Amino acid sequence: MKRFPAVVPGRRTWWLQTVSVLVPAGAVLLADDHPFTWSLWVALTSCALLALRFWRPRLVVLACLPALAGGLGWPPAVVALYALGRYAGRRMPTAPWVVLAFLSSVIPMLAGKPQPFQNWVLGLLFAGAASAAPAVLGMLITTREQLQASLRDLEAAREATVCAREEVARAAERDRIGREIHDAVGHHATMIAVGAAALAATSTDEQTRETAERLRVLAKRALAEMRAALGLLGTDSELSAGIGALPDLVNRARDTGMHVELIGADALGEDIPLGVERTVYRLIQESLTNAAKHAEGSDVEVRLERWATELRVTVTNGPPPRPKMMLATSAAGGGLAGLAERIGMMGGRLRARATSKGGFSVQGRLPTPPLDKDRDRPADTLSTSVNPVLRDTKVAATEATNDGSAVARVRAH
Repeated sequence: MKRFPAVVPGRRTWWLQTVSVLVPAGAVLLADDHPFTWSLWVALTSCALLALRFWRPRLVVLACLPALAGGLGWPPAVVALYALGRYAGRRMPTAPWVVLAFLSSVIPMLAGKPQPFQNWVLGLLFAGAASAAPAVLGMLITTREQLQASLRDLEAAREATVCAREEVARAAERDRIGREIHDAVGHHATMIAVGAAALAATSTDEQTRETAERLRVLAKRALAEMRAALGLLGTDSELSAGIGALPDLVNRARDTGMHVELIGADALGEDIPLGVERTVYRLIQESLTNAAKHAEGSDVEVRLERWATELRVTVTNGPPPRPKMMLATSAAGGGLAGLAERIGMMGGRLRARATSKGGFSVQGRLPTPPLDKDRDRPADTLSTSVNPVLRDTKVAATEATNDGSAVARVRAH
């Protein structure tokens, strides 16, 4: 037999359950008229069994029937019938027990000494009300709780529907904005690529043709990058490449005059998730861009290390060969902040800081599948000047760019 979870007593209601047992027992003890010699003891036994009314309500009602026949069973019977109504919550399982309680109380009265007709009528009315009222009250309270639970479920479903509609509306708005950006910016990027191609085809100067061709390639790549960011390209796009595309990225940086050394890209394994590869590509791309802007002409080292459960990417450049003019900027460090947020959402960490030799270092840690025990550590470890120990709780503190200008804090995520 199952128990009714809504009325099972807890720690905070034990005092109430104790009162529910002691009060009927006190009412029985205060009764002056004992119709039978066994009436008192049977009634007190029924009161003691009230402690089981939430686990065995039918058994407790059954135990109250002899007490009702003895004339002192109404105090425990009222409590037991209420618990039965709360337990069942429906009329059909409760009605037979109400009828039994009614008959147990009226049969001894009808079989006893003859009484006036008015006493019989009043006794039948009292027995019917005392039997039915507690059970009906328990069923009503149970029905009310069930209705409240249904209303809460309906409210939760309504809120979920509203949230789903809002999400659909936001997705539609993002799609609209993305397509507007693609149509506007894409047109200008295409015109730049076409103009650069025309200049490369018509110019007689070799350096001019090379520069124009480079501009055409960069404009084409910028258009493809924008389409990928807006979700307009499939997974087969060249932009879905990650670590495998790093040599091309480094070669393009070298074509601009940068001195870049790539270490460890070919010994990372083939089980790195695509999202981690893409983030590594973005981190190195952003770091090379910053090095080109703030430390033009310096040597740049890109090092990738596969550790037990993470991939460490460190991009370090030396100080610029010559000081650069300080330029005001309105959004310094935005690229690093975006990378920190992106890496933090993947469960990794990012740190960017000036090195002791006047250069700049950006290091990212991204989670990867566990390695075998024999590959728990990389073959060679960076020195402390190139690969500083990262803190576990923070991504970065106040940093400085390669040209000495302040950069915004990159917050941990």
